[in-house]
Amino acid sequence: MKKLLQTTGIALALGLCCTLGAQAQSKSKATAKKAPAATTQEAPKKSGEMDMSQMKTYYMALLKKGPYQPTDTAEVNSIQRGHMAHIRKMAADGKLVMAGPFLDNGELRGIFIFDVASMEEAKALTEADPAVKAGKLIMELHPWMSQRGTRLP
Repeated sequence: MKKLLQTTGIALALGLCCTLGAQAQSKSKATAKKAPAATTQEAPKKSGEMDMSQMKTYYMALLKKGPYQPTDTAEVNSIQRGHMAHIRKMAADGKLVMAGPFLDNGELRGIFIFDVASMEEAKALTEADPAVKAGKLIMELHPWMSQRGTRLP
Protein backbone atom coordinates (compact mmCIF):
# COMPACT_ATOMS: atom_id res chain seq x y z
CA MET A 1 0.00 0.00 0.00
CA LYS A 2 2.85 2.37 0.86
CA LYS A 3 4.48 1.74 -2.54
CA LEU A 4 1.15 2.39 -4.28
CA LEU A 5 0.77 5.71 -2.42
CA GLN A 6 4.31 6.74 -3.32
CA THR A 7 3.78 5.82 -6.98
CA THR A 8 0.47 7.69 -7.06
CA GLY A 9 2.03 10.77 -5.47
CA ILE A 10 4.93 10.69 -7.92
CA ALA A 11 2.56 10.31 -10.87
CA LEU A 12 0.46 13.24 -9.65
CA ALA A 13 3.53 15.41 -9.15
CA LEU A 14 4.93 14.53 -12.59
CA GLY A 15 1.59 15.33 -14.20
CA LEU A 16 1.54 18.64 -12.39
CA CYS A 17 5.11 19.36 -13.44
CA CYS A 18 4.20 18.80 -17.10
CA THR A 19 1.15 21.03 -16.73
CA LEU A 20 3.21 23.77 -15.06
CA GLY A 21 5.86 23.50 -17.77
CA ALA A 22 3.21 23.94 -20.47
CA GLN A 23 1.72 26.92 -18.61
CA ALA A 24 5.15 28.50 -18.26
CA GLN A 25 5.80 28.00 -21.99
CA SER A 26 2.47 29.62 -22.89
CA LYS A 27 3.17 32.52 -20.52
CA SER A 28 6.69 32.89 -21.94
CA LYS A 29 5.39 32.98 -25.55
CA ALA A 30 2.72 35.54 -24.65
CA THR A 31 5.30 37.73 -22.90
CA ALA A 32 7.71 37.43 -25.82
CA LYS A 33 5.04 38.64 -28.26
CA LYS A 34 4.42 41.74 -26.11
CA ALA A 35 8.10 42.68 -25.73
CA PRO A 36 9.12 45.73 -27.77
CA ALA A 37 11.91 45.39 -30.30
CA ALA A 38 15.33 46.56 -29.18
CA THR A 39 16.04 50.12 -30.28
CA THR A 40 19.74 50.23 -29.50
CA GLN A 41 22.43 48.08 -30.99
CA GLU A 42 24.50 46.20 -28.46
CA ALA A 43 28.22 45.70 -28.77
CA PRO A 44 29.09 42.18 -29.86
CA LYS A 45 29.82 39.85 -26.95
CA LYS A 46 33.23 38.33 -26.52
CA SER A 47 33.41 34.58 -26.91
CA GLY A 48 32.08 32.93 -23.74
CA GLU A 49 30.73 36.21 -22.30
CA MET A 50 27.26 36.02 -20.77
CA ASP A 51 24.63 38.61 -21.80
CA MET A 52 23.30 39.56 -18.35
CA SER A 53 20.37 41.46 -19.86
CA GLN A 54 18.98 38.09 -20.93
CA MET A 55 19.28 36.60 -17.43
CA LYS A 56 16.66 36.46 -14.69
CA THR A 57 16.88 35.50 -11.02
CA TYR A 58 14.51 32.79 -9.82
CA TYR A 59 14.42 31.08 -6.43
CA MET A 60 14.90 27.34 -6.23
CA ALA A 61 13.67 25.33 -3.28
CA LEU A 62 15.24 21.94 -2.77
CA LEU A 63 12.66 19.78 -1.01
CA LYS A 64 14.32 17.36 1.38
CA LYS A 65 13.00 14.57 3.55
CA GLY A 66 11.90 16.09 6.84
CA PRO A 67 12.17 14.76 10.39
CA TYR A 68 8.50 13.67 10.54
CA GLN A 69 7.51 10.75 8.34
CA PRO A 70 3.96 9.67 9.23
CA THR A 71 3.00 6.03 8.81
CA ASP A 72 -0.77 6.43 9.04
CA THR A 73 -2.17 6.21 5.48
CA ALA A 74 -4.94 8.73 6.12
CA GLU A 75 -2.46 11.28 7.46
CA VAL A 76 -0.01 10.71 4.60
CA ASN A 77 -2.85 11.19 2.09
CA SER A 78 -4.11 14.31 3.83
CA ILE A 79 -0.66 15.94 3.87
CA GLN A 80 -0.10 15.00 0.21
CA ARG A 81 -3.48 16.44 -0.86
CA GLY A 82 -2.65 19.70 0.93
CA HIS A 83 0.82 19.78 -0.62
CA MET A 84 -0.57 19.29 -4.13
CA ALA A 85 -3.31 21.91 -3.58
CA HIS A 86 -0.62 24.37 -2.44
CA ILE A 87 1.43 23.64 -5.57
CA ARG A 88 -1.61 24.21 -7.82
CA LYS A 89 -2.41 27.52 -6.07
CA MET A 90 1.16 28.83 -6.37
CA ALA A 91 1.16 27.89 -10.07
CA ALA A 92 -2.25 29.52 -10.65
CA ASP A 93 -0.97 32.68 -8.94
CA GLY A 94 2.01 32.73 -11.34
CA LYS A 95 4.55 32.34 -8.53
CA LEU A 96 5.64 28.76 -9.20
CA VAL A 97 7.34 28.20 -12.55
CA MET A 98 8.06 24.49 -12.19
CA ALA A 99 7.88 21.74 -9.61
CA GLY A 100 8.51 18.04 -9.50
CA PRO A 101 9.76 15.11 -7.46
CA PHE A 102 13.03 13.23 -7.67
CA LEU A 103 12.39 9.58 -8.45
CA ASP A 104 15.20 7.85 -6.55
CA ASN A 105 13.50 7.95 -3.11
CA GLY A 106 16.58 9.58 -1.57
CA GLU A 107 16.88 12.44 0.90
CA LEU A 108 16.25 14.97 -1.85
CA ARG A 109 12.52 14.70 -2.63
CA GLY A 110 11.89 17.39 -5.27
CA ILE A 111 12.22 21.00 -6.38
CA PHE A 112 10.18 24.17 -6.66
CA ILE A 113 11.31 27.00 -8.94
CA PHE A 114 9.72 30.31 -8.00
CA ASP A 115 9.31 33.47 -10.05
CA VAL A 116 8.84 35.94 -7.20
CA ALA A 117 10.24 39.32 -6.19
CA SER A 118 12.43 38.17 -3.28
CA MET A 119 13.93 35.35 -1.28
CA GLU A 120 11.59 36.33 1.57
CA GLU A 121 8.54 35.77 -0.64
CA ALA A 122 9.85 32.37 -1.74
CA LYS A 123 10.50 31.49 1.91
CA ALA A 124 6.96 32.46 2.92
CA LEU A 125 5.53 30.31 0.11
CA THR A 126 7.60 27.29 1.15
CA GLU A 127 6.71 27.73 4.83
CA ALA A 128 3.00 27.76 3.92
CA ASP A 129 3.24 24.30 2.31
CA PRO A 130 1.33 21.71 4.41
CA ALA A 131 4.12 19.13 3.99
CA VAL A 132 6.65 21.63 5.37
CA LYS A 133 4.32 22.65 8.19
CA ALA A 134 3.92 18.97 9.14
CA GLY A 135 7.70 18.39 9.05
CA LYS A 136 7.41 15.80 6.25
CA LEU A 137 9.53 18.06 4.03
CA ILE A 138 12.15 20.68 4.74
CA MET A 139 13.20 23.18 2.12
CA GLU A 140 16.53 24.73 1.31
CA LEU A 141 16.23 27.94 -0.75
CA HIS A 142 18.73 29.36 -3.21
CA PRO A 143 18.65 32.28 -5.67
CA TRP A 144 19.17 30.82 -9.13
CA MET A 145 19.84 32.55 -12.43
CA SER A 146 18.75 31.34 -15.84
CA GLN A 147 18.33 32.80 -19.29
CA ARG A 148 14.93 34.45 -19.76
CA GLY A 149 12.49 32.26 -21.64
CA THR A 150 14.45 29.06 -21.08
CA ARG A 151 12.17 26.05 -21.02
CA LEU A 152 12.38 22.30 -21.09
CA PRO A 153 11.87 20.60 -24.46
